[in-house]
Order: sequence, then structure tokens, then C-alpha cells
Amino acid sequence: MITDKEIEEFLNQAHRVGDAGLTICSSGNLSWRIGDVALVSGTGSWVPSLQKEKVSVCRVATGEVLNGVKPSMESGFHLGVMRERPDVDVVLHFQSPYATAVACMTNIPENFNVTAEIPCHVGSEIPVVPYFRPGSPELAEHVKAALKEHNSCLLRKHGQVVCGKGFDEVFERAMFFEMACRIIVQSGGCYQVLTQAEINDLETYIIGKK
Repeated sequence: MITDKEIEEFLNQAHRVGDAGLTICSSGNLSWRIGDVALVSGTGSWVPSLQKEKVSVCRVATGEVLNGVKPSMESGFHLGVMRERPDVDVVLHFQSPYATAVACMTNIPENFNVTAEIPCHVGSEIPVVPYFRPGSPELAEHVKAALKEHNSCLLRKHGQVVCGKGFDEVFERAMFFEMACRIIVQSGGCYQVLTQAEINDLETYIIGKK
């Protein structure tokens, strides 16, 4: 049974995403696994001002809607990622300004490791998903495949998806993703990335600090 407190937390996190400028109007969607069900922002809803009546409750295993509210058209990949990744409880699809600009570039960068935060939080490899119609089964399958072993991916001519255990982790990944893309765009293509040796050194340092 989903509680009012859990609904309120979901709304607060959705509004947090909007306040950070990661989504505007009806762009983007958010989901949160609670046991064997998930809260999903409803179809056509505005994440920055999401209301209780636009929150869908779905079974993770089957996608069955339990409260009569139609989920986002992208619920296929939200629930698909959760089924594929037991360690993931939150999925965020966002369309922030700079990361979406990068998604629409003719030549999308192959390496986003412009600062230490990227390999440490977003992922040293960010898969790029080809363009498929939003909400299509093809897009859902490709996002699910991209996030099987990664926590972030870029959708060509569309946006971004990040996933993680909790809201803070996912929010952090989305914000650092946007930061990296802002550096890439504002540098006009003249930027450096961390070497593999520098990334390995970061990983060794972080493991040593745990």
C-alpha cells in the first residue's frame, strides 16, 4: 500500500528536478520503486509542478496500472530498467538545456570525462541511444539495454536518462551530466578529457577512501 507520505516525497523530488532546470513544462518523467510497485509521473504531466492526481501507481513486473492514472509514455523503459536492475529504485528522464543540445549535435562526443565528477558519479562511459520515437517499444528496449551496465545514457535528438538507488544519487548524476555538457558546449569543442590513467587513479583513490 502506497502511503500519502510516499506520494508527498515523490512530488517533492519531482519539483526538485524542475527547480534545478532539468525539465521544463511536460518534458521528462520520473519513477520510484517502492517494493513491487512504482510511482510514475503521469502521461502529459508537468514534472516541475506534478500533482498527486497525476501520479500513476504501476506494478513493476507487469506494468499494470493500479490506481487508474495513465503513466508517462516512457514508463516502458522506466519499469524495464527496474526489472533489469534490482539495484535501481529511481529512474529520471530529463531534457536539460546543455545535455539536450549535445544530444542534437551532428557529432556527439564519445568521451564526456571533462571533470573528475563524471567518471566518479555519472560514468566513465555514457552510451548513446539512436533516435526512436518517444514512447516507442524500440526506445524502451534500447534504453533498457544501455542501462543494463551503465547508470546514464544519452538519447539522440531527445534527451537523457539516469538511474540509481535513491533520489539524491540520481539527482547528482543528472546535474553532473548537465555540467559536463555545458563545459563541452561552452568550450566550443576545445576541451580536454581525463586520460584513462587519471580515471584509474580516481577509482583507486575512491576505493581506498571507502
